[in-house]
Amino acid sequence: MTGIFEKLVAANIQIVPELSTGKHFVLAREAYAALVERTEDGFGNVGAGGMLTEHGLAFLVWRGEVPHFVARNFEMDATPEQVAAVRQFASDLESALTKPKF
Repeated sequence: MTGIFEKLVAANIQIVPELSTGKHFVLAREAYAALVERTEDGFGNVGAGGMLTEHGLAFLVWRGEVPHFVARNFEMDATPEQVAAVRQFASDLESALTKPKF
């Protein structure tokens, strides 16, 4: 488990305790976050990445070729830079939480 925390720190990803629940951790970097399942061993399945907003976690949704961040009663267009940032965050999070296969 120490190795995972070291990878999270190296990727500048933090657990957000005030947003985490009994079943999920919220892991975030800058304005981007994802829900991660809590398991007996620590971290489980990783949810889709999204943007933290004043309306909660807004997920990246594509309507045709136009990206949006969508939460309950909230929607905003996503810029190409935001799309790249949330994808990079999700990739870095997945890499940090993936256990090596030996």
